[in-house]
Amino acid sequence: MPNKPSFSDLAYKNKKKITRRQRFLEKMDEILPWEPLLEPILSKYPKSRRGRRPVPPKVMLRIYLMQQWYGLSDPAMEESLYDIESMRRFAGVSMQRIPDESTICKFRHFLLRHQITEEVFRLAKKCLSEHGLTVSRGKIIEPRLRRVRQKADMGKSTER
Repeated sequence: MPNKPSFSDLAYKNKKKITRRQRFLEKMDEILPWEPLLEPILSKYPKSRRGRRPVPPKVMLRIYLMQQWYGLSDPAMEESLYDIESMRRFAGVSMQRIPDESTICKFRHFLLRHQITEEVFRLAKKCLSEHGLTVSRGKIIEPRLRRVRQKADMGKSTER
């Protein structure tokens, strides 16, 4: 039996305005190469043995990136996932599966401990620059994507 849409899904689908946050996250979802970004994580990510299954690494990576783009602490990221539908959709979590702040913190420390953060940001930056974009860190209100000037354009004079 296929999943029935929730009231939240229907409301989100039929809302009148697409927010800047939603546009930003949709663009990032479209542009970023998720498989190469996950590659350095997957070999070291904990496997489920007993007890509670770990949150999928793709979900945790997406949460971590949003945390960096919006400048959020671990508790603020958890709260944002509860409050903001576009963030939940980008992360790929439902209201019942939102990771708590300690899980978010453990994943961030996992990335640091295994020295994965630099590789992830290098790959993301490279991909964005190939699309002529860069991310400037924002607050919860809105990080922005900006077009970067191409090197060929930089040498041109703007005099009239």
